[in-house]
Amino acid sequence: MTTDQTIAVRALRTKQGDVSIYSFFLPGAQVLEIADICRLSRDKTGLDGFQRDAIQKHINAMVDYLDAEGSLFPNAILLALSPRVTFVRSRGPTPDGLIEAGEAGVLRLPPSRDGRKHAWIVDGQQRSTALSRAADPTRPVPVVAFVSDDIQVHREQFILVNRARPLPKRLVDELLPAVDVTHLPPDMAIRQLPSALVDRLDADPRSPFFGLVRRTTSGNEVRRVVTDSALLGSIQRQINHPMGALALHRSLDGRNSDPSVMLQVLTDYWSAVREVFEAAWGLPPEQSRLMHSAGIAAMGALLDYLKPRAAQQSDERAFYITILRGIAPMCAWTEGTWPDLGRPWNEVQSTSRDIRSLTDQLIRLVQSPHLQRVA
Repeated sequence: MTTDQTIAVRALRTKQGDVSIYSFFLPGAQVLEIADICRLSRDKTGLDGFQRDAIQKHINAMVDYLDAEGSLFPNAILLALSPRVTFVRSRGPTPDGLIEAGEAGVLRLPPSRDGRKHAWIVDGQQRSTALSRAADPTRPVPVVAFVSDDIQVHREQFILVNRARPLPKRLVDELLPAVDVTHLPPDMAIRQLPSALVDRLDADPRSPFFGLVRRTTSGNEVRRVVTDSALLGSIQRQINHPMGALALHRSLDGRNSDPSVMLQVLTDYWSAVREVFEAAWGLPPEQSRLMHSAGIAAMGALLDYLKPRAAQQSDERAFYITILRGIAPMCAWTEGTWPDLGRPWNEVQSTSRDIRSLTDQLIRLVQSPHLQRVA
């Protein structure tokens, strides 16, 4: 059985809506022969794939288990199949009392072409890799497969299947903008818009964060000094908190919000921050607490405080610049000590207590009488 030949397996077929779903068994080593693993990556055209990197320690542990005497492997691998598969129903008498939830037959998987396979692993890449390395390559393993060659559907199912497992939160957040929000649970749908805004802030050349955000697909690019989770947390609060700077532009159902206006609010404010604190902008967090998670969170909270006054101005960005220039001499992003905190700049950490203290410090600075008179 090779990928340049049609593969036939006995299978059960059922349907959920218009989608055909199959259940069958394959020798463990042949799962990777017929199915690709779509690794998560990003290029100039956008997001590609959805699978995280292989976890070798996890795979090695599973190989040890599979090679042990009496090991059992009942866990189904979840695949997505090309619509090119065919199914021929088996004929025969129907037993009395049969629950008509599916039909038996022969599923035929077409051969790969130009190295492209006809199936994709949605859940079970670590298990499939372990099975391919196990001492017994013929062990039959269960497979459940649905028919779809739409990568967005693959991503949706990947997120939903792994929802209750310890998938890295940053990985899920990066995938969410590429998924149809109508197919997500409410708790995930509410995370999609902030992640999409982070994507746009990082990708738009007009954004002060252009090329600076470090996501799971960014690798170790030195220039990317802002952790996506820090920016995401700030934006989530600004959207979902009633007094957040972006709450006014969010619809009650969360599905008809105005991301373009939100992006403009964020760009105006953070562009002003970059202009006023130019010497601290774009540096690694070890050299600048402005780019540190604590600095991003505290400055994001300052936007929430300033937005009601800024909304009354004809030029919000100019207003932010005026306010920030007024407090700049007292800010200790790269050197010195914060006046009220009495702590050196590089001792501020990403703890709730430090972020709250730094936020309070910034708000006290902008509350000085001469800045309060700025119209």
